[in-house]
Amino acid sequence: MSTFTEVTALSPVEESRVMQQWLPLVKKVVRQLLPQANGMMDRDDIEQIALMGLLESLRRYGQPDEQFAGYAMQRVRGAVLDQFRLHDWRPRTLRQKTHKINDGIREITRTLGREPTDEEICQQLGLSHEAWLAHQQSDSACALESLDEILSAEGGGQTSGFAGRELEEEIHTERTLARAINSLDERERIILNLYYQQGISLKEIAAVLDLTEARVCQLNKKISEKIKAFF
Repeated sequence: MSTFTEVTALSPVEESRVMQQWLPLVKKVVRQLLPQANGMMDRDDIEQIALMGLLESLRRYGQPDEQFAGYAMQRVRGAVLDQFRLHDWRPRTLRQKTHKINDGIREITRTLGREPTDEEICQQLGLSHEAWLAHQQSDSACALESLDEILSAEGGGQTSGFAGRELEEEIHTERTLARAINSLDERERIILNLYYQQGISLKEIAAVLDLTEARVCQLNKKISEKIKAFF
């Protein structure tokens, strides 16, 4: 038996007030995703798309409560990432280059019998520091995009009782996400919280944890893969 929650529509005045209240969330998402735009879209365009995502989430959800933030975050991020895909933000040649580098890293790992350092990867693959960082950012962005799709489809444990989802399915999703998060080590949980909940950029997270940005990208990708495995 499905459990439905009736969505109470807001008046135009209430809608405008709530939109203003949740503008900081839009700013966080834009700041978080702007590096992934690779110059194809400017900040103003991304903010407009994010605002439309916020408006859509508000109209679908109704009066915000304590669960709205997580739901809106996924919707706003999804709206921006959809536009990135429409603009072909990862051209075919870039995807091929990414796969080639990842294949090279796996080969180096097999040869060394351990995870290679950034320096070893750059030396073995003939990459400059800038090229290696660009690869890490692109690879991490792809992993995060995939994770966003999963969490949006599953509800991310944030949309309990919304849109007619069955209660049993909601409980299963929440428990699955909880198990996935519990499988992360302490540093991975910190990164997940800073990136998804607080909207801090990967570069800022690197400074907080005293790591290189490339290393944070690696950890972010690993976090995405761990959570995806549970779903």
